[in-house]
Amino acid sequence: MATPAISAVGRTAGPLDGLRFEGSGPPGAADALVAEHLRLLGAQSHGASGGRFTVTGRDVGEVITGTSWGATATDEATAQAATGIMAVHGRRDGAPRGLAVDYAATATGVLAVQGLLAGLLAGLRGGRRIAQVEASAERAGLLTVSQYLAAAGAEEGEAAELSAGGPPFTSVDGTVFELETLDPGVWAAFWRALGAPEEAIRRGWRPFQFRYATACAPFPETLHQAVRASPWQRIRDAATSSGADVCPLRSLGDRAAEYDGAPPWQLTPHEATYAAARVPDDLPLAGFTVLEAGRRIQAPLATHLLGLLGAEVIRIEPPGGDPLRGMPPACSGISARWLALNRGKKAVEVDIKSPSDRKRLREMTADSDVFLHNWAPGKAAELGLDHDDLAPANRALVYAYTSGWAGRLADAPMGTDFMVQARTGVGEAVRPADEPPAPSLMTLLDVLGGLLGAEAVLAGLLLRERTGHGVRVDSSLLGAADVLTAPARARAAQGLDPRRPAGFRRPLRTADGWIALPDHSAIPHDLSGQSTDQALGRMRDHGLAAVPVVTDLADLLSAAPISRDAHGAPAVPTPWSFA
Repeated sequence: MATPAISAVGRTAGPLDGLRFEGSGPPGAADALVAEHLRLLGAQSHGASGGRFTVTGRDVGEVITGTSWGATATDEATAQAATGIMAVHGRRDGAPRGLAVDYAATATGVLAVQGLLAGLLAGLRGGRRIAQVEASAERAGLLTVSQYLAAAGAEEGEAAELSAGGPPFTSVDGTVFELETLDPGVWAAFWRALGAPEEAIRRGWRPFQFRYATACAPFPETLHQAVRASPWQRIRDAATSSGADVCPLRSLGDRAAEYDGAPPWQLTPHEATYAAARVPDDLPLAGFTVLEAGRRIQAPLATHLLGLLGAEVIRIEPPGGDPLRGMPPACSGISARWLALNRGKKAVEVDIKSPSDRKRLREMTADSDVFLHNWAPGKAAELGLDHDDLAPANRALVYAYTSGWAGRLADAPMGTDFMVQARTGVGEAVRPADEPPAPSLMTLLDVLGGLLGAEAVLAGLLLRERTGHGVRVDSSLLGAADVLTAPARARAAQGLDPRRPAGFRRPLRTADGWIALPDHSAIPHDLSGQSTDQALGRMRDHGLAAVPVVTDLADLLSAAPISRDAHGAPAVPTPWSFA
């Protein structure tokens, strides 16, 4: 009989049950998230809850986890500037722009918890004892832009133009909304229903399609004009008739009012049959096999992180291989972006439409530790590859589903990054009070969703190791949105203005570039007549730790600790330091 799922309320089992944690030292920006996740996973807090966290337990010994900003950054603003986050987020606007949410710190906190879980798991499995784990915001930031960095270091140019432009759209009666479709025929039908010119429809598809890769979508202005001339009801009718999805931008207050308090992942243990194997090795997940049936970013990034921790990752790809392998720009004939998420993985081609191939996949899961996918809702059950189909043959399986909505919103649109941003108030949270809300065209939630998916799998593996239970693991982009906007959503729930003040994290223009100041710094006088070096010197004279803003990601390829893989593609460093 299955055990009840772990949740924030009424939980019965957690991977950190019976463990305690205590903070020491000055608190950092990521500490609140680390402490909250440790509590959600079952650990009990004793003493201070900031700085470095010491986690102890009878069967696991002691592991310390902590975060740092890194070598150059001193806070969120300077971390975003130094790692290229401002550059990527600002592409739609044509200039670097800071995210008003603590994106680098959030990613760093999740990575710190991942490292802790991996360290505890390594100790239980008889591997190298890991006494200390650290995640830095600079390495976390590089990881979040790793696809864009890979493209900047490829042998050829981008597949689509990098220039200002993109959604959201605004109707004649003032509704601001996001549009989503993955089908060029649906795209064309939607715009024809609104009377857009055929040439603009044709020219607009490629930049719209590639906006996930380029973080901008410079499609023709006439498409914006077509929606600005149409009332919201007509736009909804066009979406319904064409098969496109449209979603009005919701506020943080809207999300706060409906928020159900659910944690960012759910762990559901099943029957206890797992017998732990001792695999001494330097990497915590050595000896584990992970099957991944993932596409795009969220699921492949989750398993990429598991692979960095030592797991053997096997991708389940369609006949002919993953079509995204050929997505330009390429290194040695393979997509640089694809390599950023999938280098080092093995691949097996499986036709999931074929009964014999589905049987072969079920046989593969029977010998695996983890099966992870991000298929559309209901697809796994339709294929006979859901948790209930696979667990009977492998009671020790950690079955992981990384979804868009986790089934938590009945009226949810398509569960893609920008639609989830629109529906959950992220578009409001990422912009300061003097800018109109707009979801970022940087794939904020796909990346953070992948980080949370890996964290959830590690929690499932640790729970299995400590209890003998196989586990179903669920994570989502909705969970990622809620984690990212938690501080702003809390302000909205209290009736306060959830947005950061005007000009917050806006970099300052110099004569030849941009600089970013720490969040607490007062904005100085106009710097546009000074060079970047002169402006930085002026800031240092005033005791301010300003940094230059990276505007060309190619500059990071030699300045940051980035290597090249066997294909010549840029590879960001492993985000954890273990000791």
